[in-house]
Amino acid sequence: MAYSNDPRPASETLPTMYDLPSEDPEEPGLPDEFHDFQPQLLRETCQPPSYPAQDIFVGTDLNLYYDVRHTLWHKRPDWFLVLGVPRALQQTDLRWSYVIWQEGVSPFLVIELLSPGTEAEDLGQTLREVNQPPTKWQVYEQILRIPYYGVFDRYTNTFRLFRLFGPRYQEIDLSESRFWFDELSLGLGVWRGQYQGTEGIWLRWYRDDGSWVPTVEERATQEQQRAEQEHQRAERLAAQLRALGVEPE
Repeated sequence: MAYSNDPRPASETLPTMYDLPSEDPEEPGLPDEFHDFQPQLLRETCQPPSYPAQDIFVGTDLNLYYDVRHTLWHKRPDWFLVLGVPRALQQTDLRWSYVIWQEGVSPFLVIELLSPGTEAEDLGQTLREVNQPPTKWQVYEQILRIPYYGVFDRYTNTFRLFRLFGPRYQEIDLSESRFWFDELSLGLGVWRGQYQGTEGIWLRWYRDDGSWVPTVEERATQEQQRAEQEHQRAERLAAQLRALGVEPE
């Protein structure tokens, strides 16, 4: 009988998302309201026409496990986009975390929302401490090799975007606070308006004609307006027919 000495793949032997849930009892508190609303807006308006919706995964404040040798090491991006992985179609399949050795695909884009307590690490200004996990910047740039990394500062309304060139991130010049992703046929930029009843400056996706991708609420309003316009058009047509002595059906 022949025996194989080849090790079993990591996807079979290492912890899964069910073993590595996103909740960390040692991490106090929850995100503030902005950290709740802004990721929702990004999720609602991220509709790349070049990718089927079922092949896109969006993570919000979800633990991202990245090292097969240290299975408890993780980062928790405020928002990230992965292309080419299936989204859950059943509630029972919703991810508890995003585990690289299970998924096999790194994020395409990560967005961090700056806050005073995390700004230094988010911008790669901290050094790795001895016997500690790598910094957030090191994980995104050197380990996962995420093509795009963006940071948004709501205190200065500044959007900064970094692209991976060779081994390092280089900042992209965003003269108009916008950037077009050819891979997505979609752009990301700074928008002033009202979301969830709150006026402010937000990060949001836009189309190739420069228009902002509508939110769920905006789409519902647009459909209602179209229905009202169609009803008014039908009423005008009916009135014209009656003026001609024709009773409309």
